[in-house]
Amino acid sequence: MRPGVDGEATGRASGRTALETIGLGKRYGRRWALRDCTLRLPAGRICALAGPPGAGTSTLLSLVSGLLRPTEGTVRICGESGPAGRARVAHVTQGKPLYPRLTVAETLRMGRELNPGRWNGRCAEQIVRDGGLPLDARAGALPEGQRTVLAFALAFGREPELLLLDDPLAGLDPLDRHRIAALLLARSAGRATTVVLSSQALAELDGICDYLLVLGDGRVRLAGEADDVIGVHALVMGERRGEGLPREIAAHTVIDTQLSGRHFTALVRRKGRLAPGPWEAAEPSLEELLLGYLRAPGAPALIAPSAEPVSPRTPHRPGGRPGIPGMPRNGRPGTAGVPGGAPHTSYHHHSGKGAAA
Repeated sequence: MRPGVDGEATGRASGRTALETIGLGKRYGRRWALRDCTLRLPAGRICALAGPPGAGTSTLLSLVSGLLRPTEGTVRICGESGPAGRARVAHVTQGKPLYPRLTVAETLRMGRELNPGRWNGRCAEQIVRDGGLPLDARAGALPEGQRTVLAFALAFGREPELLLLDDPLAGLDPLDRHRIAALLLARSAGRATTVVLSSQALAELDGICDYLLVLGDGRVRLAGEADDVIGVHALVMGERRGEGLPREIAAHTVIDTQLSGRHFTALVRRKGRLAPGPWEAAEPSLEELLLGYLRAPGAPALIAPSAEPVSPRTPHRPGGRPGIPGMPRNGRPGTAGVPGGAPHTSYHHHSGKGAAA
């Protein structure tokens, strides 16, 4: 698995932060694409970045990599800002732009010439070889899956400490998606690369990512370790007996509600124990959690302590076990919100945890 509780505690104690933004914002005319984005990403994570259309996910990645200049705020990468920080980043943008007339071999040669002192030709060539790319094929003639492999070869060839991926799975068939995901896991784990992965294919993120970042209306709505964040939510299913949700369910923070006839399915952020009743409660999968927040971009924000910047300019919660205060790290449901053996209430665990194997 990717680093969990112990890894995060060590990272926080030693100051190992891959990415930190303070009050980051980008405005186009009168419209803010991103506003007051303040977050911390611990080193060594694979972070799922999600948001509804227009939420600012691509803008955030471009600001971090330096493709865009911020209107306000600051970015620090591995403790560095400016060119020193950006040198530690590789960014695969949407569409994976490559020079179409260059061959695969010429593309790798270009990567070496543009990254003197940082280029790992052996790594890039191994990725190309494992992907079955002909060295004499032109980049523009490659199928989409092989173009993605070539873009990854350029990115990992730079030996980045932070890798930004903007929807790299888009347009790929299921087999290519599986191959690219396996490549990402193997290469990032082998080199302890921190990855921010933006994708509309939410089901593909489950099993890859161990950290979550959700944007809504240009602001951070959800951030933290996947296990922590999932563990404080419940997916409640039952039959309605009135117009709204049962008051025992509505007493918690309701993120999203889906109705089908007289039945309801509600994603709730628990405020302590979930009362027993004629309903079932399950721990949501990563996909179910993200879908709920994407459907409700105005839901109350939840920022875990691990996502709080450690900059001296920002107050930091003292001490305590990493995670969301007052909530267990995916403990048994009897202690996490549903009394053991409570009548008429059942609680089930889903296997999707967002932690990469």
